[in-house]
Amino acid sequence: MKRVHRIVWIVTLAMAAGCSSVRPYEKEHLADPIMTSSKDEAMRELKWLEAREGSTGGAGGAGGGCACK
Repeated sequence: MKRVHRIVWIVTLAMAAGCSSVRPYEKEHLADPIMTSSKDEAMRELKWLEAREGSTGGAGGAGGGCACK
């Protein structure tokens, strides 16, 4: 029984050690500039999304679900 308590205690400590909270003003230090998307990536994603949905948004002209514009 003593061994079970020890295992439970170790697991609890391991789970608690991985938790942390970040204040909103500290998030700017965690953000990496390489993770920001460029305009080219945004346009590719928009084209992909329009083709997937079979529609176009307010950013482009008319087109079909086949992604041809």
